Amino acid sequence: MPFISRYVTVAGRRLHVRSRAASGTPWVLLHGLAVSHRYLMPTARALPGPVHAPDLPGFGRSAGPRRVLTPREHAAVLATWMDADGLRGARLLGGSYGCQVAVELAIARPDLVSLLVLAGPTADPAAGSVRHALRLLRDLPIEDPRQFPVVTAGALAAGPRRVVGTLRTAVRHRMENRLPLVTAPVLLLRGRRDPIAPAAWTAHLAALAGCRTITLPTAAHNIVTTAGPRVAGLASAFAANPHDQEP
Repeated sequence: MPFISRYVTVAGRRLHVRSRAASGTPWVLLHGLAVSHRYLMPTARALPGPVHAPDLPGFGRSAGPRRVLTPREHAAVLATWMDADGLRGARLLGGSYGCQVAVELAIARPDLVSLLVLAGPTADPAAGSVRHALRLLRDLPIEDPRQFPVVTAGALAAGPRRVVGTLRTAVRHRMENRLPLVTAPVLLLRGRRDPIAPAAWTAHLAALAGCRTITLPTAAHNIVTTAGPRVAGLASAFAANPHDQEP
């Protein structure tokens, strides 16, 4: 089945969702900072079954309030949409900042979430806003240049005020305090060359969550874009046996 774009009204605002209808347990994919659902499509296309990739409020084609939302507020919007669409027990796959939103959604509404796959999770507390921005700049030259049109379009759609503000909320959000509250099975993924989610940080998160970290040897930060089929394969294997893959 092909992917289709649709709009749903959540809290009086239009939320854009790219979806593929199919039978089975749904996947919900959450994009990172300064991008949109398009960043997720290489992974989305390679996943089996129903897949939904929303644009977070204020990003991509989704309307948003003028103020910047926190990960918890983004999660609340998504929960309202998922309730309306009957997406209970969904498998969440987040990329970068989307991991923080996924964690908040799993904490607030465990009935909506059966497992989490966190790819390149942010935000490492060893870096504040400035150092995170520098890490983003370090990542750019080692990424596949073919993704740049998608990343650039996402940043332009969000605008600099929302991008910078969302970066600040990401840094203030203490992932290391929130992840241990998740009751669903978790899998962590990262690219070996990723300067934004370094190995020490993901190892720390894995220890807190009691889960595995799988490293993709040739990838950098944007693994959901540059290594989509590989990410989808690992996520699908995890979904088939989520408890068997815990350490």
